[in-house]
Parts: sequence; C-alpha cells; structure tokens
Amino acid sequence: MSEIKSIRFNAVNTAKQIIVKAGTRLLIDRASVARLVSGIALLRNAGHKVLLVTSGAVGMGMELAGVSRRPAELGHKQALAALGQTRLMSIYAEEAAKHGFQVAQLLLTAADLRSRSRYLNVMNCIAALWERNILPIVNENDSVSVDELKFGDNDTLAGMLTSVTGADLTVLLTTVDGLRDRTADGKLGDRIPAVEKITEKIKSLAGGTDDSNFSIGGMASKLRAAEIATAAGAFLWIADGRDTDVIQKILAGDDIGTLFLPRNHRVSGKKRWVGFFSKVSGTLTVDEGAAEALCTRGKSLLPSGVVSVAGNFRRGDTVEIMTGQNRIIARGLVNFDAVQLLSICRKHSDEINAILGRNVDTEAVHRDNLVLLEE
Repeated sequence: MSEIKSIRFNAVNTAKQIIVKAGTRLLIDRASVARLVSGIALLRNAGHKVLLVTSGAVGMGMELAGVSRRPAELGHKQALAALGQTRLMSIYAEEAAKHGFQVAQLLLTAADLRSRSRYLNVMNCIAALWERNILPIVNENDSVSVDELKFGDNDTLAGMLTSVTGADLTVLLTTVDGLRDRTADGKLGDRIPAVEKITEKIKSLAGGTDDSNFSIGGMASKLRAAEIATAAGAFLWIADGRDTDVIQKILAGDDIGTLFLPRNHRVSGKKRWVGFFSKVSGTLTVDEGAAEALCTRGKSLLPSGVVSVAGNFRRGDTVEIMTGQNRIIARGLVNFDAVQLLSICRKHSDEINAILGRNVDTEAVHRDNLVLLEE
C-alpha cells in the first residue's frame, strides 16, 4: 500500500467520530437523500459515530413553493428555509428508519457557539445523541439567522462542528472532485490528492464552484473549513458527492478528492473554543521577541512584549495577537481590560506592580488560554 493510500485509509478507518457535510446541489430529490443516508449507514455499520451537516432547506422550500431562483430578500429566504426544513427532515427520518436508526435535528446560529455555555450545551447534546446511537443532523437556522448570527455557509459550520465534537475526520461532499491546481493561463489543472499545509498558494487555487441560484459557498469556504478542522487535529476530505459509491471509496482509502492532513497536535476543547468560536473584542500588537516566544517556545504573552492595544475589551475577553506586519498569530483570553493593559505596555513586572498595585497577573495572556493560529 502506497504511503498516501495508507494515510487516506487510516484517516477514515481509525476515526471514531466523522462529520459529513452534503451541499444543496447534492440534495435535489428524495433519491439523492436516500443515497446519502445509505452512505452514512455504511459508516455507522463500520463503527463510526457520524454527524451530518445538511444544506438544502432553502432549496427544498424553493421546490415546494415553485420558486426557481434563490430570493435576495432575507424574509423570503427565511420563509423558504422554514418551509423546506420540515420536509427535508421528514425525508431523512423516513430513509434512516429503513436502515434501523433514528435522526435528531439541531438548528444552530453562530451565537450558539460564541457563547461558552451554549457551546458546551451543543457539545453535550451531540454526545448524548451519539450515546443513544442517534444520527445528529445539523443545519444553520436559516429561518432566524441574520448576517451577524450566520456561519456564512455549511462548510464553515462543518469545520466548526469538527472542533466542537473533537471529531477525527470531516467529509465535505460537493459537486467537484477536489481541489485542483491551476495551469499557467489560470485554467483548472490536475486534482491535488493531498494537502499537508494550507498555504497562501493553496488558498489562491480556490474558485467558486456552486450555482448561487440554489447555494452559497465554493472552494474558498471549503478551505476555510479545512483550516478549522486541521487546526483541531482532524483530517478533512473533499470528495464528489455525485459519485454514488463515494462513501465506499472513502472507506477503502481510494484516490479520490483531496485529503487535508491535520496539524501536528490536537488542540484542547477550551482552546478550540477560544481559537475559533469566541467573539474577538480587541487586538494586541507584539514585538518580534514576543512573537518568537509565543510561536516557537510556547511562552505566555507578557505586557513587556505588547507594543500597542486596540479595542474596548474587558478582562477575560478574547483578543487577537498580531505582529507589526499585521500577521495574526494567535488568539487568547486577556488578563487585563484595555485601559489597564494600555498603561502597562512595554513594562516589566516591577513597573506593573507600581502602576496597578501588587497581586495582579504577570501575563497579558497566559499560554493555557492562548491558541496559536500558525505553526
């Protein structure tokens, strides 16, 4: 077995928990939903806990309402989502029953994952469903979401749920056969079988792949999902869901689609929340010495390494940490409010005590509450 085939085979067959996401254009009728559920049944029968992220509520609502083009008005989209979601879930439930298992619906907004308590509630609910051998089916709550509460697309939602659940593999089923290279004239070239690291060059290969009449997203959103999943220590596999045997081929480790390899270590649950879900309230710009201490030596961020402060944050809020070249390198929970930290930038411990008094934290952001966004 070749090295890459071995990696693909092990990525799926050693995975305890798998997130599967199916795009709108794969869910065009009952037969397509039935094929998807059959594929999920194969994964479940192989011993994997599966969570399905489904698109298709708006598309199903469009079909039921006789609408041919995705409406621009928010209220109309929300109405179609409400109409279509009920029908979509009834089909999932009926098809799952044929394979001897039940399904449960979770409708989420971004606010459900930004709040630490609600994040934990989502995580506990999914774990409880898995304990009962029930398939969780998750969709964005399009009938109530507005821009500030939206994930953006279900690719991003799938990546985030990989992080929430600590899943080992995410499979994005779409209408393309993976990430492709570009030829000299900018046209699509050969499929890239595997990606070890998502670089700027890899990001530049992204191009729109979906028909906006029915869906949103594209390869750029799939790369964003891959960034989140691989940072959480999981594999992510983009594959062509139009292939009726796609799940069987993934289980066999066949050379299909594009497999993104995880980072070298798995980030803890708390740090995953800080890194990908918590709301950012400010920015700390650090000097080169502090950036090197954070990125290569695993140190905490000290006030002496902070050059400037932006934002109106409080103690315990999430801040981004960036270099003087505007490169965001980390996120973390800050130990001071903005006014306090501004008063002790570039200061050492004895000076901090003189300014703020004794018994204050010596770190601006402790390493236990800090997540590196680069490796």
